[in-house]
Formats: sequence, structure tokens, C-alpha cells
Amino acid sequence: MTRNIARGNDAALAAFIAKKAEIDTMLGRLQAFGEDHFGADPERLNWADVGSLEYQAYLLRQISDFAFGEGEHAA
Repeated sequence: MTRNIARGNDAALAAFIAKKAEIDTMLGRLQAFGEDHFGADPERLNWADVGSLEYQAYLLRQISDFAFGEGEHAA
């Protein structure tokens, strides 16, 4: 029984590490995208750019609230 638990834990750890690497890659790409003004040309910004960025911030806020138990995820 203990051996099966250990194997299950090893599989869970491997899956966790793989998912963490996936998230780290996404965060790195988002950081670089942000440094490039999220693909917007600062000389030609318009309200559509603001709306797109607002939506992206909304989605990231949902993730942040979930991760830190804030917003609608507050206890």
C-alpha cells in the first residue's frame, strides 16, 4: 500500500513540476509582451488597445485573486 502511495506521489510531483514549468513559460512570455507595450504601438494607441489591456488585466486579476484568496475567492 505504501509503495502505491509513493508511486502516486511521484506521478503527482512530476505532473506538478511540468505544470509549473508551463506556467513559468507563460509568465515569462507575458513579462516580455508587457515590456513591448503588449504589442501596442505607443504612437498609435487607441481605445481598443485600452479595452484589450483592461480585459487582460481582468483575467490576470482572476488568477491572482484565486492564488491569494482575494476578491471573490476571499474567505
